[in-house]
Amino acid sequence: MKDFKEKLSLVPQKPGSYQMKNKDGIIIYVGKAKNLQRRLRSYFTRTVTGKTRMLVEDIDDFEYIVTSSELESLILEITLIKKYDPKYNILLRDDKSYPYIELTNEKYPTLKIVRNVKRKRNKNHLYGPYPNVSAARKTVNMINRVYPLRKCEKLKKECCLYYHIHECLGYCCKEINPFVIEQMKKEIISFLKGDPKSITEKIQQEMESASLAMNYEKAQELKEMLEDIEITLKHQKIDLNRSYEFDLINYYEENNYLSIEIFFIRDGLLFGRHNEIISFLGEVENAVTEYIIQFYEKGLPPHELYIPENLEKDLLEGYFQTKVIVPQKGKLKSLLDLAYENAKEQMDLKQETLKKDDDERLKAEEELRSLLGLKELRRIEAFDNSHLFGTFYVGGMVVFDDFLPNKDLYRKYKISTEVKDDLSAMKEVIYRRYFKTLMQEASPPDLIVMDGGQTQISACKEVLSSLGLTIPVIGLVKDKNHKTNHLMNENYEILPVGKNSKLFLFLTRIQEEVHRYAITYHRNIKAKGLLSSVLDVVPGIGEVRKKELLKRFGSLKKMKSSSLEELREVVGLEVAKKLQEYLKDI
Repeated sequence: MKDFKEKLSLVPQKPGSYQMKNKDGIIIYVGKAKNLQRRLRSYFTRTVTGKTRMLVEDIDDFEYIVTSSELESLILEITLIKKYDPKYNILLRDDKSYPYIELTNEKYPTLKIVRNVKRKRNKNHLYGPYPNVSAARKTVNMINRVYPLRKCEKLKKECCLYYHIHECLGYCCKEINPFVIEQMKKEIISFLKGDPKSITEKIQQEMESASLAMNYEKAQELKEMLEDIEITLKHQKIDLNRSYEFDLINYYEENNYLSIEIFFIRDGLLFGRHNEIISFLGEVENAVTEYIIQFYEKGLPPHELYIPENLEKDLLEGYFQTKVIVPQKGKLKSLLDLAYENAKEQMDLKQETLKKDDDERLKAEEELRSLLGLKELRRIEAFDNSHLFGTFYVGGMVVFDDFLPNKDLYRKYKISTEVKDDLSAMKEVIYRRYFKTLMQEASPPDLIVMDGGQTQISACKEVLSSLGLTIPVIGLVKDKNHKTNHLMNENYEILPVGKNSKLFLFLTRIQEEVHRYAITYHRNIKAKGLLSSVLDVVPGIGEVRKKELLKRFGSLKKMKSSSLEELREVVGLEVAKKLQEYLKDI
Protein backbone atom coordinates (compact mmCIF):
# COMPACT_ATOMS: atom_id res chain seq x y z
CA MET A 1 0.00 0.00 0.00
CA LYS A 2 1.35 3.42 -0.96
CA ASP A 3 2.02 6.16 1.57
CA PHE A 4 -0.38 9.06 0.90
CA LYS A 5 0.53 11.06 4.03
CA GLU A 6 1.80 14.13 2.16
CA LYS A 7 -1.02 14.13 -0.40
CA LEU A 8 -3.66 13.70 2.31
CA SER A 9 -2.37 16.77 4.14
CA LEU A 10 -3.27 18.88 1.09
CA VAL A 11 -6.88 17.64 0.87
CA PRO A 12 -9.34 20.36 2.02
CA GLN A 13 -11.83 19.77 4.81
CA LYS A 14 -14.76 20.51 2.51
CA PRO A 15 -17.58 18.47 0.95
CA GLY A 16 -16.95 16.73 -2.35
CA SER A 17 -16.58 13.51 -4.28
CA TYR A 18 -13.43 11.39 -4.38
CA GLN A 19 -12.25 8.81 -6.91
CA MET A 20 -9.88 5.94 -6.10
CA LYS A 21 -7.66 4.66 -8.95
CA ASN A 22 -5.63 1.48 -9.44
CA LYS A 23 -2.12 1.30 -10.92
CA ASP A 24 -3.55 1.35 -14.47
CA GLY A 25 -5.31 4.65 -13.77
CA ILE A 26 -8.76 3.03 -13.79
CA ILE A 27 -11.33 4.42 -11.34
CA ILE A 28 -12.25 1.57 -9.01
CA TYR A 29 -14.33 3.41 -6.41
CA VAL A 30 -16.26 6.69 -6.18
CA GLY A 31 -17.44 8.14 -2.88
CA LYS A 32 -18.69 11.37 -1.33
CA ALA A 33 -17.95 13.10 1.96
CA LYS A 34 -18.95 16.05 4.11
CA ASN A 35 -15.26 16.38 4.95
CA LEU A 36 -12.99 15.07 2.18
CA GLN A 37 -9.80 15.02 4.22
CA ARG A 38 -11.33 13.14 7.15
CA ARG A 39 -12.98 10.55 4.89
CA LEU A 40 -9.89 9.92 2.76
CA ARG A 41 -7.65 9.63 5.83
CA SER A 42 -9.97 6.95 7.23
CA TYR A 43 -9.03 4.57 4.41
CA PHE A 44 -5.30 4.72 5.15
CA THR A 45 -5.01 5.31 8.90
CA ARG A 46 -7.30 2.70 10.42
CA THR A 47 -7.52 -1.09 10.29
CA VAL A 48 -9.74 -2.28 7.45
CA THR A 49 -11.03 -5.76 6.66
CA GLY A 50 -12.91 -7.69 4.00
CA LYS A 51 -13.89 -5.89 0.82
CA THR A 52 -12.59 -2.54 2.14
CA ARG A 53 -9.14 -4.07 2.63
CA MET A 54 -9.23 -5.35 -0.98
CA LEU A 55 -10.08 -1.83 -2.17
CA VAL A 56 -7.28 -0.19 -0.16
CA GLU A 57 -4.76 -2.71 -1.48
CA ASP A 58 -5.82 -1.84 -5.05
CA ILE A 59 -5.52 1.95 -4.59
CA ASP A 60 -2.55 3.48 -6.37
CA ASP A 61 -3.80 7.07 -6.44
CA PHE A 62 -6.84 9.19 -5.68
CA GLU A 63 -8.44 12.38 -6.94
CA TYR A 64 -11.20 14.55 -5.54
CA ILE A 65 -13.60 17.27 -6.65
CA VAL A 66 -14.71 19.89 -4.13
CA THR A 67 -18.40 20.88 -4.17
CA SER A 68 -20.31 23.70 -2.53
CA SER A 69 -22.72 21.40 -0.67
CA GLU A 70 -23.21 17.78 0.34
CA LEU A 71 -26.16 17.46 -2.07
CA GLU A 72 -23.90 18.53 -4.95
CA SER A 73 -21.35 15.92 -3.86
CA LEU A 74 -24.08 13.23 -3.86
CA ILE A 75 -25.24 14.20 -7.37
CA LEU A 76 -21.63 14.22 -8.57
CA GLU A 77 -20.97 10.84 -6.95
CA ILE A 78 -23.98 9.23 -8.66
CA THR A 79 -23.02 10.80 -12.02
CA LEU A 80 -19.46 9.44 -11.81
CA ILE A 81 -20.67 5.99 -10.76
CA LYS A 82 -22.90 5.87 -13.84
CA LYS A 83 -20.06 7.04 -16.05
CA TYR A 84 -17.22 4.84 -14.78
CA ASP A 85 -19.07 1.84 -13.29
CA PRO A 86 -16.34 1.40 -10.62
CA LYS A 87 -15.40 -2.08 -9.48
CA TYR A 88 -16.08 -1.57 -5.78
CA ASN A 89 -19.27 0.51 -5.92
CA ILE A 90 -22.70 -0.99 -5.51
CA LEU A 91 -24.14 -1.79 -8.94
CA LEU A 92 -27.65 -3.16 -9.33
CA ARG A 93 -27.31 -5.99 -11.85
CA ASP A 94 -30.99 -6.47 -12.62
CA ASP A 95 -31.89 -4.57 -15.79
CA LYS A 96 -35.57 -4.88 -15.16
CA SER A 97 -37.69 -2.41 -13.25
CA TYR A 98 -40.82 -3.56 -11.48
CA PRO A 99 -43.93 -3.41 -13.66
CA TYR A 100 -46.91 -1.11 -13.18
CA ILE A 101 -50.50 -1.59 -14.31
CA GLU A 102 -51.54 1.19 -16.70
CA LEU A 103 -55.11 2.26 -17.45
CA THR A 104 -54.85 4.60 -20.42
CA ASN A 105 -56.61 7.96 -20.58
CA GLU A 106 -57.80 7.44 -24.15
CA LYS A 107 -61.30 7.71 -25.58
CA TYR A 108 -61.37 3.90 -25.59
CA PRO A 109 -59.05 2.87 -22.70
CA THR A 110 -56.86 -0.21 -22.47
CA LEU A 111 -55.37 -1.95 -19.43
CA LYS A 112 -51.88 -3.43 -19.64
CA ILE A 113 -48.57 -3.97 -17.88
CA VAL A 114 -45.83 -1.39 -18.49
CA ARG A 115 -42.26 -0.96 -17.28
CA ASN A 116 -41.07 2.32 -18.80
CA VAL A 117 -43.28 4.54 -16.65
CA LYS A 118 -41.38 7.82 -16.20
CA ARG A 119 -42.69 9.38 -19.40
CA LYS A 120 -46.26 8.31 -18.59
CA ARG A 121 -46.56 9.60 -15.04
CA ASN A 122 -48.95 12.46 -15.86
CA LYS A 123 -50.56 10.92 -18.92
CA ASN A 124 -52.30 7.75 -17.72
CA HIS A 125 -53.43 6.05 -14.52
CA LEU A 126 -50.53 4.02 -13.08
CA TYR A 127 -50.73 1.49 -10.24
CA GLY A 128 -47.75 -0.25 -8.70
CA PRO A 129 -45.00 -1.18 -8.61
CA TYR A 130 -45.76 -4.91 -8.58
CA PRO A 131 -42.77 -6.92 -7.26
CA ASN A 132 -44.77 -10.07 -8.05
CA VAL A 133 -44.91 -9.92 -11.86
CA SER A 134 -47.15 -12.98 -12.19
CA ALA A 135 -49.67 -11.39 -9.80
CA ALA A 136 -49.71 -8.23 -11.94
CA ARG A 137 -50.32 -10.28 -15.11
CA LYS A 138 -53.05 -12.29 -13.42
CA THR A 139 -54.73 -9.07 -12.24
CA VAL A 140 -54.65 -7.51 -15.72
CA ASN A 141 -55.96 -10.69 -17.37
CA MET A 142 -58.77 -10.94 -14.82
CA ILE A 143 -59.87 -7.30 -15.22
CA ASN A 144 -59.69 -7.53 -19.02
CA ARG A 145 -61.90 -10.58 -18.88
CA VAL A 146 -64.49 -9.06 -16.53
CA TYR A 147 -64.57 -5.61 -18.18
CA PRO A 148 -64.92 -5.31 -21.98
CA LEU A 149 -62.10 -2.80 -22.49
CA ARG A 150 -60.41 -2.24 -25.85
CA LYS A 151 -57.96 -5.10 -26.48
CA CYS A 152 -56.33 -4.12 -29.79
CA GLU A 153 -53.54 -1.54 -30.10
CA LYS A 154 -55.24 0.26 -32.99
CA LEU A 155 -58.88 0.34 -34.06
CA LYS A 156 -59.62 -1.98 -36.95
CA LYS A 157 -62.26 -1.83 -39.64
CA GLU A 158 -64.33 -4.68 -38.27
CA CYS A 159 -65.02 -6.28 -34.91
CA CYS A 160 -62.58 -8.97 -33.77
CA LEU A 161 -62.90 -12.17 -31.75
CA TYR A 162 -62.91 -10.33 -28.39
CA TYR A 163 -66.21 -8.65 -29.36
CA HIS A 164 -67.82 -11.96 -30.24
CA ILE A 165 -66.80 -13.56 -26.92
CA HIS A 166 -68.10 -10.48 -25.04
CA GLU A 167 -64.70 -9.28 -23.79
CA CYS A 168 -64.79 -6.08 -25.86
CA LEU A 169 -67.63 -3.63 -26.60
CA GLY A 170 -66.67 -3.50 -30.27
CA TYR A 171 -65.04 -0.09 -30.33
CA CYS A 172 -63.93 -0.74 -33.93
CA CYS A 173 -67.47 -1.07 -35.28
CA LYS A 174 -69.90 0.31 -32.65
CA GLU A 175 -70.66 3.72 -31.17
CA ILE A 176 -70.13 3.34 -27.42
CA ASN A 177 -71.87 5.47 -24.79
CA PRO A 178 -69.10 7.46 -22.96
CA PHE A 179 -70.97 6.96 -19.67
CA VAL A 180 -70.49 3.17 -19.95
CA ILE A 181 -66.75 3.62 -20.43
CA GLU A 182 -66.43 6.05 -17.51
CA GLN A 183 -68.33 3.68 -15.24
CA MET A 184 -65.97 0.82 -16.18
CA LYS A 185 -62.94 3.01 -15.51
CA LYS A 186 -64.35 4.07 -12.14
CA GLU A 187 -64.87 0.47 -11.02
CA ILE A 188 -61.45 -0.67 -12.27
CA ILE A 189 -59.69 2.23 -10.51
CA SER A 190 -61.59 1.42 -7.33
CA PHE A 191 -60.44 -2.21 -7.50
CA LEU A 192 -56.82 -1.30 -8.20
CA LYS A 193 -56.94 0.96 -5.13
CA GLY A 194 -57.98 -1.95 -2.96
CA ASP A 195 -61.81 -1.94 -3.06
CA PRO A 196 -62.89 -5.25 -4.64
CA LYS A 197 -66.68 -4.86 -4.19
CA SER A 198 -67.69 -4.02 -7.79
CA ILE A 199 -65.52 -6.60 -9.48
CA THR A 200 -66.30 -9.40 -7.03
CA GLU A 201 -70.03 -8.79 -7.51
CA LYS A 202 -69.61 -9.08 -11.28
CA ILE A 203 -67.59 -12.30 -10.98
CA GLN A 204 -70.12 -13.72 -8.49
CA GLN A 205 -72.99 -13.03 -10.89
CA GLU A 206 -71.10 -14.54 -13.84
CA MET A 207 -70.21 -17.60 -11.73
CA GLU A 208 -73.85 -18.18 -10.75
CA SER A 209 -74.97 -17.79 -14.39
CA ALA A 210 -72.35 -20.32 -15.52
CA SER A 211 -73.43 -22.76 -12.82
CA LEU A 212 -77.13 -22.46 -13.80
CA ALA A 213 -76.13 -23.10 -17.41
CA MET A 214 -74.24 -26.21 -16.17
CA ASN A 215 -70.97 -24.76 -17.44
CA TYR A 216 -69.17 -26.04 -14.37
CA GLU A 217 -65.68 -25.63 -15.77
CA LYS A 218 -66.22 -21.89 -16.25
CA ALA A 219 -67.90 -21.60 -12.84
CA GLN A 220 -64.88 -23.25 -11.18
CA GLU A 221 -62.51 -20.89 -12.97
CA LEU A 222 -64.51 -17.87 -11.75
CA LYS A 223 -64.56 -19.28 -8.21
CA GLU A 224 -60.75 -19.48 -8.29
CA MET A 225 -60.65 -15.83 -9.41
CA LEU A 226 -62.63 -14.81 -6.33
CA GLU A 227 -60.29 -16.82 -4.11
CA ASP A 228 -57.24 -15.15 -5.68
CA ILE A 229 -58.73 -11.70 -4.97
CA GLU A 230 -59.50 -12.62 -1.36
CA ILE A 231 -55.99 -14.00 -0.73
CA THR A 232 -54.29 -11.02 -2.38
CA LEU A 233 -56.22 -8.44 -0.37
CA LYS A 234 -55.82 -10.42 2.86
CA HIS A 235 -52.03 -10.31 2.43
CA GLN A 236 -52.15 -6.58 1.76
CA LYS A 237 -54.14 -5.51 4.82
CA ILE A 238 -52.38 -3.37 7.38
CA ASP A 239 -53.88 -1.01 9.94
CA LEU A 240 -53.28 2.33 8.21
CA ASN A 241 -55.34 5.26 6.99
CA ARG A 242 -56.44 4.69 3.37
CA SER A 243 -54.99 8.04 2.31
CA TYR A 244 -51.44 6.82 2.96
CA GLU A 245 -49.32 6.37 -0.19
CA PHE A 246 -45.57 6.03 0.29
CA ASP A 247 -42.55 3.75 0.15
CA LEU A 248 -40.87 2.71 3.39
CA ILE A 249 -37.23 1.58 3.57
CA ASN A 250 -35.18 -0.07 6.27
CA TYR A 251 -32.10 -2.28 6.31
CA TYR A 252 -29.98 -4.71 8.29
CA GLU A 253 -26.18 -4.86 8.03
CA GLU A 254 -23.78 -7.66 8.96
CA ASN A 255 -20.23 -8.55 7.87
CA ASN A 256 -20.16 -6.09 4.93
CA TYR A 257 -23.50 -7.34 3.64
CA LEU A 258 -26.64 -5.22 3.44
CA SER A 259 -30.19 -6.57 3.46
CA ILE A 260 -32.48 -3.80 2.21
CA GLU A 261 -36.26 -4.04 2.63
CA ILE A 262 -38.72 -1.76 0.80
CA PHE A 263 -42.48 -1.72 1.52
CA PHE A 264 -44.77 -0.20 -1.12
CA ILE A 265 -47.82 1.33 0.62
CA ARG A 266 -50.66 2.37 -1.67
CA ASP A 267 -54.00 3.66 -0.38
CA GLY A 268 -53.21 2.29 3.06
CA LEU A 269 -52.46 -1.21 1.74
CA LEU A 270 -49.17 -3.08 1.66
CA PHE A 271 -49.07 -3.23 -2.14
CA GLY A 272 -45.82 -5.18 -2.36
CA ARG A 273 -42.32 -5.52 -0.97
CA HIS A 274 -38.79 -5.74 -2.30
CA ASN A 275 -35.73 -7.28 -0.66
CA GLU A 276 -32.16 -7.44 -1.91
CA ILE A 277 -28.93 -8.47 -0.23
CA ILE A 278 -25.71 -6.90 -1.51
CA SER A 279 -22.09 -6.64 -0.41
CA PHE A 280 -20.73 -3.15 0.22
CA LEU A 281 -17.78 -1.21 1.61
CA GLY A 282 -17.39 2.12 3.33
CA GLU A 283 -20.04 3.62 5.59
CA VAL A 284 -23.32 1.75 5.69
CA GLU A 285 -25.44 4.93 5.47
CA ASN A 286 -23.67 5.97 2.24
CA ALA A 287 -24.15 2.50 0.78
CA VAL A 288 -27.89 2.51 1.53
CA THR A 289 -28.31 6.02 0.08
CA GLU A 290 -26.46 4.97 -3.09
CA TYR A 291 -28.65 1.86 -3.37
CA ILE A 292 -31.91 3.82 -2.94
CA ILE A 293 -30.97 6.25 -5.72
CA GLN A 294 -30.04 3.44 -8.12
CA PHE A 295 -33.22 1.53 -7.26
CA TYR A 296 -35.51 4.39 -8.32
CA GLU A 297 -33.54 5.23 -11.50
CA LYS A 298 -35.78 3.00 -13.64
CA GLY A 299 -39.11 3.59 -11.92
CA LEU A 300 -41.09 6.38 -10.37
CA PRO A 301 -39.76 8.01 -7.20
CA PRO A 302 -42.33 7.64 -4.40
CA HIS A 303 -44.75 10.41 -3.47
CA GLU A 304 -43.30 10.14 0.03
CA LEU A 305 -40.39 8.14 1.42
CA TYR A 306 -40.17 6.86 5.01
CA ILE A 307 -36.67 6.01 6.30
CA PRO A 308 -34.84 5.27 9.58
CA GLU A 309 -33.31 8.23 11.38
CA ASN A 310 -29.64 7.40 10.67
CA LEU A 311 -30.05 7.86 6.88
CA GLU A 312 -29.42 11.23 5.23
CA LYS A 313 -32.95 12.63 5.09
CA ASP A 314 -32.07 16.07 3.68
CA LEU A 315 -29.90 14.59 0.92
CA LEU A 316 -32.59 12.17 -0.26
CA GLU A 317 -35.22 14.90 -0.08
CA GLY A 318 -33.04 17.22 -2.15
CA TYR A 319 -32.11 14.54 -4.68
CA PHE A 320 -35.63 13.17 -5.33
CA GLN A 321 -37.45 16.49 -4.75
CA THR A 322 -40.00 14.55 -2.72
CA LYS A 323 -41.02 14.46 0.93
CA VAL A 324 -38.83 12.23 3.14
CA ILE A 325 -40.09 11.37 6.63
CA VAL A 326 -38.43 9.76 9.66
CA PRO A 327 -41.25 8.23 11.78
CA GLN A 328 -40.57 8.41 15.51
CA LYS A 329 -43.61 6.67 17.03
CA GLY A 330 -46.98 5.09 16.37
CA LYS A 331 -48.08 2.77 13.57
CA LEU A 332 -45.59 4.08 11.03
CA LYS A 333 -42.64 3.54 13.39
CA SER A 334 -43.94 0.01 14.02
CA LEU A 335 -44.08 -0.55 10.26
CA LEU A 336 -40.48 0.70 9.96
CA ASP A 337 -39.45 -1.76 12.68
CA LEU A 338 -41.29 -4.53 10.80
CA ALA A 339 -39.26 -3.72 7.67
CA TYR A 340 -36.08 -4.01 9.77
CA GLU A 341 -37.17 -7.43 11.10
CA ASN A 342 -37.92 -8.60 7.54
CA ALA A 343 -34.49 -7.38 6.35
CA LYS A 344 -32.79 -9.25 9.22
CA GLU A 345 -34.78 -12.42 8.54
CA GLN A 346 -33.79 -12.40 4.86
CA MET A 347 -30.15 -11.86 5.83
CA ASP A 348 -30.27 -14.82 8.22
CA LEU A 349 -31.72 -17.00 5.45
CA LYS A 350 -29.38 -16.00 2.62
CA GLN A 351 -26.09 -14.70 4.00
CA GLU A 352 -24.27 -18.03 4.05
CA THR A 353 -25.25 -18.77 0.44
CA LEU A 354 -24.28 -15.26 -0.69
CA LYS A 355 -20.89 -15.45 1.00
CA LYS A 356 -20.26 -18.83 -0.61
CA ASP A 357 -21.24 -17.46 -4.05
CA ASP A 358 -19.00 -14.41 -3.61
CA ASP A 359 -16.05 -16.57 -2.53
CA GLU A 360 -16.53 -18.92 -5.50
CA ARG A 361 -16.66 -16.02 -7.95
CA LEU A 362 -13.55 -14.42 -6.52
CA LYS A 363 -11.64 -17.73 -6.64
CA ALA A 364 -12.75 -18.38 -10.23
CA GLU A 365 -11.75 -14.84 -11.23
CA GLU A 366 -8.34 -15.22 -9.58
CA GLU A 367 -7.79 -18.61 -11.26
CA LEU A 368 -8.59 -17.23 -14.73
CA ARG A 369 -6.49 -14.12 -14.15
CA SER A 370 -3.56 -16.31 -13.12
CA LEU A 371 -3.99 -18.68 -16.09
CA LEU A 372 -3.97 -15.77 -18.56
CA GLY A 373 -1.34 -13.70 -16.76
CA LEU A 374 -3.62 -10.68 -16.47
CA LYS A 375 -3.14 -7.82 -14.01
CA GLU A 376 -6.83 -6.94 -14.02
CA LEU A 377 -9.85 -9.09 -14.76
CA ARG A 378 -13.16 -7.53 -14.03
CA ARG A 379 -15.14 -7.04 -17.24
CA ILE A 380 -15.71 -9.86 -19.73
CA GLU A 381 -17.53 -9.43 -23.05
CA ALA A 382 -18.80 -12.44 -25.00
CA PHE A 383 -20.28 -12.68 -28.52
CA ASP A 384 -22.52 -14.97 -30.53
CA ASN A 385 -24.64 -14.66 -33.66
CA SER A 386 -27.70 -16.27 -35.19
CA HIS A 387 -29.34 -16.14 -38.60
CA LEU A 388 -32.80 -15.81 -40.07
CA PHE A 389 -33.83 -18.11 -42.90
CA GLY A 390 -30.16 -19.11 -43.35
CA THR A 391 -29.40 -15.64 -44.66
CA PHE A 392 -30.16 -12.70 -42.38
CA TYR A 393 -27.67 -12.61 -39.52
CA VAL A 394 -28.05 -10.96 -36.14
CA GLY A 395 -25.47 -10.72 -33.37
CA GLY A 396 -25.50 -10.45 -29.61
CA MET A 397 -23.02 -9.32 -26.97
CA VAL A 398 -23.28 -9.92 -23.24
CA VAL A 399 -21.22 -8.27 -20.49
CA PHE A 400 -20.17 -9.85 -17.20
CA ASP A 401 -18.58 -7.91 -14.34
CA ASP A 402 -16.91 -10.14 -11.74
CA PHE A 403 -18.75 -13.08 -13.34
CA LEU A 404 -22.13 -11.37 -12.78
CA PRO A 405 -24.26 -10.35 -15.80
CA ASN A 406 -24.52 -6.60 -16.40
CA LYS A 407 -27.64 -6.62 -18.55
CA ASP A 408 -27.77 -2.86 -19.01
CA LEU A 409 -24.70 -3.23 -21.26
CA TYR A 410 -25.97 -6.12 -23.43
CA ARG A 411 -26.18 -5.19 -27.11
CA LYS A 412 -27.97 -6.52 -30.24
CA TYR A 413 -26.62 -6.10 -33.77
CA LYS A 414 -28.25 -6.09 -37.18
CA ILE A 415 -25.70 -7.39 -39.69
CA SER A 416 -25.30 -6.24 -43.30
CA THR A 417 -26.81 -8.21 -46.15
CA GLU A 418 -23.40 -9.04 -47.69
CA VAL A 419 -22.66 -11.37 -44.76
CA LYS A 420 -23.34 -14.99 -45.67
CA ASP A 421 -21.49 -16.98 -42.97
CA ASP A 422 -20.93 -17.09 -39.21
CA LEU A 423 -17.30 -15.95 -39.30
CA SER A 424 -18.02 -12.83 -41.37
CA ALA A 425 -20.97 -12.02 -39.12
CA MET A 426 -18.75 -12.30 -36.06
CA LYS A 427 -16.06 -10.09 -37.61
CA GLU A 428 -18.63 -7.38 -38.35
CA VAL A 429 -19.99 -7.44 -34.79
CA ILE A 430 -16.51 -7.32 -33.23
CA TYR A 431 -15.48 -4.47 -35.51
CA ARG A 432 -18.60 -2.41 -34.80
CA ARG A 433 -18.36 -2.98 -31.06
CA TYR A 434 -14.75 -1.90 -30.66
CA PHE A 435 -14.77 0.83 -33.30
CA LYS A 436 -17.51 2.41 -31.20
CA THR A 437 -15.39 1.87 -28.08
CA LEU A 438 -12.55 3.79 -29.72
CA MET A 439 -14.80 6.59 -30.98
CA GLN A 440 -16.38 7.07 -27.54
CA GLU A 441 -13.00 6.74 -25.80
CA ALA A 442 -14.59 4.10 -23.55
CA SER A 443 -12.65 1.53 -21.56
CA PRO A 444 -12.33 -1.82 -23.38
CA PRO A 445 -13.07 -5.05 -21.50
CA ASP A 446 -10.37 -6.99 -19.70
CA LEU A 447 -11.20 -10.13 -21.70
CA ILE A 448 -13.16 -11.21 -24.79
CA VAL A 449 -14.76 -14.67 -24.86
CA MET A 450 -15.40 -16.27 -28.25
CA ASP A 451 -17.78 -19.14 -28.88
CA GLY A 452 -15.31 -21.44 -30.60
CA GLY A 453 -11.63 -22.29 -31.01
CA GLN A 454 -8.73 -21.19 -33.18
CA THR A 455 -10.78 -19.92 -36.15
CA GLN A 456 -12.95 -17.62 -34.02
CA ILE A 457 -10.03 -16.42 -31.87
CA SER A 458 -7.97 -15.67 -34.98
CA ALA A 459 -10.85 -13.71 -36.57
CA CYS A 460 -11.32 -11.65 -33.41
CA LYS A 461 -7.58 -10.88 -33.13
CA GLU A 462 -7.50 -9.84 -36.78
CA VAL A 463 -10.28 -7.28 -36.25
CA LEU A 464 -8.75 -5.96 -33.03
CA SER A 465 -5.37 -5.58 -34.76
CA SER A 466 -6.96 -3.56 -37.58
CA LEU A 467 -8.28 -1.17 -34.91
CA GLY A 468 -4.94 -0.98 -33.11
CA LEU A 469 -6.39 -2.62 -29.98
CA THR A 470 -4.81 -5.23 -27.75
CA ILE A 471 -7.44 -7.09 -25.71
CA PRO A 472 -6.92 -10.66 -24.42
CA VAL A 473 -9.10 -13.23 -26.21
CA ILE A 474 -10.06 -16.78 -25.22
CA GLY A 475 -12.25 -19.37 -26.90
CA LEU A 476 -14.67 -21.90 -25.42
CA VAL A 477 -14.29 -24.96 -27.65
CA LYS A 478 -17.11 -27.47 -28.08
CA ASP A 479 -16.93 -31.19 -28.77
CA LYS A 480 -18.76 -33.06 -31.50
CA ASN A 481 -21.90 -33.09 -29.31
CA HIS A 482 -21.82 -29.27 -29.11
CA LYS A 483 -20.93 -29.28 -25.42
CA THR A 484 -18.16 -27.04 -24.10
CA ASN A 485 -15.06 -29.22 -23.91
CA HIS A 486 -12.08 -27.01 -23.12
CA LEU A 487 -10.64 -23.50 -22.90
CA MET A 488 -8.20 -22.09 -25.47
CA ASN A 489 -6.05 -18.96 -25.08
CA GLU A 490 -5.13 -16.48 -27.81
CA ASN A 491 -1.96 -18.49 -28.61
CA TYR A 492 -4.26 -21.45 -29.42
CA GLU A 493 -3.06 -23.40 -26.37
CA ILE A 494 -5.43 -25.60 -24.37
CA LEU A 495 -5.58 -24.33 -20.79
CA PRO A 496 -5.70 -26.77 -17.85
CA VAL A 497 -9.20 -26.15 -16.50
CA GLY A 498 -11.11 -29.07 -15.03
CA LYS A 499 -14.66 -29.55 -16.27
CA ASN A 500 -15.89 -29.80 -12.69
CA SER A 501 -14.14 -26.62 -11.54
CA LYS A 502 -16.02 -23.44 -10.61
CA LEU A 503 -14.12 -21.50 -13.28
CA PHE A 504 -15.32 -23.89 -15.99
CA LEU A 505 -18.87 -23.57 -14.63
CA PHE A 506 -18.78 -19.74 -14.67
CA LEU A 507 -17.35 -19.63 -18.21
CA THR A 508 -20.00 -22.08 -19.42
CA ARG A 509 -22.69 -19.83 -17.93
CA ILE A 510 -21.33 -16.90 -19.93
CA GLN A 511 -21.34 -18.98 -23.10
CA GLU A 512 -24.91 -20.16 -22.49
CA GLU A 513 -26.09 -16.62 -21.72
CA VAL A 514 -24.72 -15.07 -24.93
CA HIS A 515 -26.15 -17.94 -26.97
CA ARG A 516 -29.55 -17.47 -25.30
CA TYR A 517 -29.42 -13.73 -25.90
CA ALA A 518 -28.63 -13.99 -29.63
CA ILE A 519 -31.15 -16.79 -30.22
CA THR A 520 -33.89 -14.89 -28.37
CA TYR A 521 -33.28 -11.82 -30.54
CA HIS A 522 -33.52 -14.01 -33.63
CA ARG A 523 -36.74 -15.70 -32.44
CA ASN A 524 -38.40 -12.44 -31.42
CA ILE A 525 -37.81 -11.02 -34.87
CA LYS A 526 -38.97 -14.21 -36.58
CA ALA A 527 -42.12 -14.33 -34.43
CA LYS A 528 -43.22 -11.02 -35.93
CA GLY A 529 -43.61 -12.69 -39.31
CA LEU A 530 -41.67 -12.52 -42.57
CA LEU A 531 -42.43 -8.88 -43.33
CA SER A 532 -41.44 -7.51 -39.95
CA SER A 533 -38.49 -9.91 -39.74
CA VAL A 534 -36.85 -8.55 -42.85
CA LEU A 535 -37.43 -4.92 -41.89
CA ASP A 536 -36.17 -5.54 -38.35
CA VAL A 537 -32.77 -6.78 -39.51
CA VAL A 538 -32.05 -4.09 -42.11
CA PRO A 539 -29.51 -1.64 -40.62
CA GLY A 540 -30.94 1.87 -40.45
CA ILE A 541 -34.59 0.79 -40.19
CA GLY A 542 -36.13 1.31 -36.76
CA GLU A 543 -39.75 1.40 -35.59
CA VAL A 544 -40.57 4.74 -37.23
CA ARG A 545 -39.18 3.86 -40.67
CA LYS A 546 -40.72 0.39 -40.49
CA LYS A 547 -44.18 1.89 -39.93
CA GLU A 548 -43.64 4.35 -42.80
CA LEU A 549 -42.65 1.51 -45.17
CA LEU A 550 -45.62 -0.63 -44.15
CA LYS A 551 -47.96 2.33 -44.59
CA ARG A 552 -46.56 3.19 -48.04
CA PHE A 553 -46.10 -0.27 -49.57
CA GLY A 554 -48.08 -2.71 -47.43
CA SER A 555 -46.21 -5.86 -48.47
CA LEU A 556 -42.75 -7.23 -49.25
CA LYS A 557 -43.84 -7.99 -52.80
CA LYS A 558 -44.62 -4.32 -53.45
CA MET A 559 -41.39 -3.19 -51.79
CA LYS A 560 -39.39 -5.66 -53.86
CA SER A 561 -40.95 -4.45 -57.12
CA SER A 562 -40.47 -0.78 -56.19
CA SER A 563 -37.64 1.28 -57.61
CA LEU A 564 -34.73 2.61 -55.61
CA GLU A 565 -36.19 6.10 -55.98
CA GLU A 566 -39.53 5.02 -54.51
CA LEU A 567 -37.84 3.40 -51.51
CA ARG A 568 -35.55 6.41 -51.17
CA GLU A 569 -38.54 8.71 -50.67
CA VAL A 570 -39.36 6.85 -47.45
CA VAL A 571 -36.01 5.86 -45.92
CA GLY A 572 -33.27 7.79 -47.74
CA LEU A 573 -30.77 6.58 -50.33
CA GLU A 574 -28.29 4.58 -48.21
CA VAL A 575 -30.95 2.64 -46.29
CA ALA A 576 -32.93 2.09 -49.50
CA LYS A 577 -29.86 0.41 -51.07
CA LYS A 578 -29.49 -1.87 -48.04
CA LEU A 579 -33.19 -2.74 -48.12
CA GLN A 580 -32.98 -3.70 -51.80
CA GLU A 581 -30.07 -6.03 -51.01
CA TYR A 582 -32.09 -7.79 -48.31
CA LEU A 583 -35.16 -8.07 -50.54
CA LYS A 584 -33.15 -9.90 -53.22
CA ASP A 585 -33.03 -12.98 -50.98
CA ILE A 586 -36.78 -13.07 -50.35
